[in-house]
Amino acid sequence: MSDFAPAPTLRSDPRGAIFITPSRFEDMDDWHEVAAEIRRDEPILRVEADGWPAFWAVTTHPEVFEVSRRSDVYWNTEKSAPGPDATYDLLQAMGFELPRTLVHIHGEEHQKYRQVTNDWFKPAAVRRLQPAIDAIADEYADRLRDLGGRCDLAQDLAVPFTLHVIMSIFGVPEQDEALMLRLTQGIFGAGDPEYLGDFSDPMAFLADTLSTFTEYFNALTEDRRRQPTDDLATVLANGTVDGGPLGETELLWYYIIVATAGHDTTSHAFAGGMEQLLRHPDQLRLVQEQPDLAANAAEEMIRWTSPVRSFFRWVQEDTELRGTRIAKGDVVLTSYPSANRDAEVFADPMRFDVTRTDADKTLSFGLGMHYCLGAQVARREVRTLLTKVLERVDTIELDGEPQWQSAHFVSGVKHLPVRYTLR
Repeated sequence: MSDFAPAPTLRSDPRGAIFITPSRFEDMDDWHEVAAEIRRDEPILRVEADGWPAFWAVTTHPEVFEVSRRSDVYWNTEKSAPGPDATYDLLQAMGFELPRTLVHIHGEEHQKYRQVTNDWFKPAAVRRLQPAIDAIADEYADRLRDLGGRCDLAQDLAVPFTLHVIMSIFGVPEQDEALMLRLTQGIFGAGDPEYLGDFSDPMAFLADTLSTFTEYFNALTEDRRRQPTDDLATVLANGTVDGGPLGETELLWYYIIVATAGHDTTSHAFAGGMEQLLRHPDQLRLVQEQPDLAANAAEEMIRWTSPVRSFFRWVQEDTELRGTRIAKGDVVLTSYPSANRDAEVFADPMRFDVTRTDADKTLSFGLGMHYCLGAQVARREVRTLLTKVLERVDTIELDGEPQWQSAHFVSGVKHLPVRYTLR
């Protein structure tokens, strides 16, 4: 148990701790055992913990689907990224406004802000990115030849590859990518001691990260307004809503969500999926022998890993989920890892299967109004890097135990030691 992320004290079913305790996500086998019990015994579980808003944990696929679909009843707010009350109180006390990303705004306002970048992520636009994704994947897969038959597949390939893809789209110079990586880990990894650096206080680390993000993106905005280019940063800097430029807070958080969600989730999906391929050599051989399976294998990797763990949504009217009455004003938590292992929807859900015919029922990207804007880019990244790596290796296996990030919101395999031989 990390001293940086102590387990909250629960006043309800202690199993509810799996949704809000960062260290519980370091052992996903154990996590899924507990989640399966909850789905069986109390699929809509009331969770009350000191320092947290009370909430209903929604663990079954049909009900997570329903919450995601019914955006008229279940609203995202500035506190939709689950966290203790103190996190938001501290940010406001330090002068930061609450997050205003596409995740945190709802309804007509959400639709207006989504339109600013929507054209960049339409299927035709994403298809045009494939040659660039191929070239970047080739560059990073070629590094296997220089790494001497051993590497950390997460840190040496997955993280820099996904970071470089999104920063290329964004228009951030390559020399600034190391800074972007540090800032990203400051947003999503502040509960993990490995990412704290010289800070002993994760909240102070988060505040420092946001300050640095603000300085960097304010300068980027000024540059793109003065000298527009053809990148996504230019679209954001010069974007309009209701005839005027994006507000300072909305623009900053738009930058942040693209910079962070655009690569952390994808690198976790690839690294966690590769871990499963290495633990199931028969599945690895199938993809090696049948490269056409790469797309479906990527879908299974995304289902299996579910890097975004959950969101909070606020209930706008008295309603019911799976026989449980939920009152107006209550909070629900959508548990994506649990929903993606629900036997009501997935055949033999605890089996990793690259030929799975129902992998496309994954809820890893959400659904409805808040469906992940970059889902198609992420899918292409995972299957492309998978293909490029397997084209180059003859054998590949674990070279130690993988390590998982200690974080309850976005997390996954952070270290994947492997040894390999090349073709």
